[in-house]
Amino acid sequence: MFDLLPSRPEISLVLCLLYAVFAFGVGLLLTPPFVSFLRRNRVGKQLRVETMDGGEPTVFRTYHQHKFGTPTMGGVLIWGSILFTVLFSRILSLTGAVESSLLQRGQVYLPLFTMLALGLLGGLDDYLNISGVGKKRGLDALPKIGALLLISTLGALWFYGKLGYDSIYVPFYGDIIIGAWYIPVFIFILVGTSNAVNFTDGLDGLAGGLLVIAFGAFGMLAYLEGLAVLAAFCAVCVGAIAAFLWHNVPPALFFMGDTGSLALGGTLAVIAMMIDQVLVLPFIGFVFVLEMLSVIIQLTSKRLRGGKKVFRAAPLHHHFEALEWGESKVTMRLWIIGSFFAVLGVIIGVFG
Repeated sequence: MFDLLPSRPEISLVLCLLYAVFAFGVGLLLTPPFVSFLRRNRVGKQLRVETMDGGEPTVFRTYHQHKFGTPTMGGVLIWGSILFTVLFSRILSLTGAVESSLLQRGQVYLPLFTMLALGLLGGLDDYLNISGVGKKRGLDALPKIGALLLISTLGALWFYGKLGYDSIYVPFYGDIIIGAWYIPVFIFILVGTSNAVNFTDGLDGLAGGLLVIAFGAFGMLAYLEGLAVLAAFCAVCVGAIAAFLWHNVPPALFFMGDTGSLALGGTLAVIAMMIDQVLVLPFIGFVFVLEMLSVIIQLTSKRLRGGKKVFRAAPLHHHFEALEWGESKVTMRLWIIGSFFAVLGVIIGVFG
């Protein structure tokens, strides 16, 4: 499958790390003026009006009342830093400072396009949430899912029709040809992963830390498979997210919002599909999977069991909050779980 992606031009490991450091520095430098802009324009978090099934979000309000008005849409800073770094690398290549830039059609166009498309979609949702537009603040479910399906369908058709992807690699077994079924599988993975990261983004530093781990893991897999440019792009993502995380750990200076979580989750999915490690994705993004499953289980239980709940609150991190673990402890323990399974995922990806 890797022969579908060009493995040239080469980018050294040192240059990959330098690009990551550059993105980290850009993110840190831009944070103060960006947060000041958000505050001046009152781009602040709104408290949840109701749960996904229309109930009263008592747990959320109990533990997050003090966060009302905290600047959001920090995801713009994340993907903005990534885009700036990629474009800067292009300038460096044009001047001869480096041999090749990160702006390569074979390995970076697809994840970068996904990131920007979902970032704009999430940004619209965040804006409507802040302005109080919509039945539940923000985009209503139908147009939001519709836009996600449209973007993911375009990606699926490109992968299947243009690039010739038609199989899924099963670790320790080999490729399984699925033909046109690749299209709905791709759509499911992209929509599911972007929403899973979106659900996880509920505690200070939680999603950001897990995304650093996930992009770092996929960066290692890409580099070991000879996809140095894609690995460098993952490293840039790590640097930009880490800069955001620097100010997002408790108490958070600002939040990434849907413009960050949808964009970065979708990008993770596309990278997993590009390097044919879609079955490793549930390990590298294990906590994201748990968070998504907790929402599905909770909603299913309440619908089929007359309103009875499995968890005190969903997504899962709010359940642990309701158990009085404390926000920082929940975040760090989920980081630990995420790190463990990401290492396991890398091992499976390398030796499977």
